[in-house]
Amino acid sequence: MTNRRGAGAYARVGVESAVMSADPHQLIVMLFDGVQAAISSAQLHLQDGNREAKGAAISKAIDIVNNGLAAALDHERGGEIAANLARLYDYVSRLLLQANLRDDAAPLARAAAILDDLGSGWRELRASGAAP
Repeated sequence: MTNRRGAGAYARVGVESAVMSADPHQLIVMLFDGVQAAISSAQLHLQDGNREAKGAAISKAIDIVNNGLAAALDHERGGEIAANLARLYDYVSRLLLQANLRDDAAPLARAAAILDDLGSGWRELRASGAAP
């Protein structure tokens, strides 16, 4: 048990260090990675019948979408693109909520696919040199 706590603390320090040194583009990519990890965890817990852990993982995913990705949108500078992303993030949040309430894997898969497409776009921006 002590080793597990130590590993968890070490992982948190690693994540905190990565966040502190990340540029805004990298932070968005980290949010996409985090939400995908939460959705994957929820899918596993759903398969195992662990409703409590599934609910916690979905809640974490919703939090990342709403308080991370959606909150990071710059509606003033982003215009129509930001508005479209806001609607898409709202749809993803509703899919996640539906998956949680109905113990349904299909909305989880749909949310993961949408977020994977968006996250890939952010990663491609960096690769193409278009991102800071």
